[in-house]
Amino acid sequence: MTAARAAVIYTPLPDAECARDIAGTLLDEGLIACANILGPVEAVFLWNGKRESASEVGVLFKTSECAVDQAVDRLGKLHPYETPAIVANVCSHAHADTLDWLASLTH
Repeated sequence: MTAARAAVIYTPLPDAECARDIAGTLLDEGLIACANILGPVEAVFLWNGKRESASEVGVLFKTSECAVDQAVDRLGKLHPYETPAIVANVCSHAHADTLDWLASLTH
């Protein structure tokens, strides 16, 4: 059973604990196969007309093309930010074993 294509979703979250909680929910619901919680990053952004900065963790979720829309939607509901930055990309290339793994864990 091979997934048509792999997909990745990226979002920043306030801290690793929040990232682990959300990753656990998405794993339990079969929407992702893995989450890589990246080290702290500094975000510099405009919010309400002011330049702001914050410490965050980046999270890269691995999923299948067939689950990406539902995973993005669910992530938006779980995300603690008022206006979360959530971006997804369907991958044009992936290793066959990766595709099999994604297909076995996502729906």
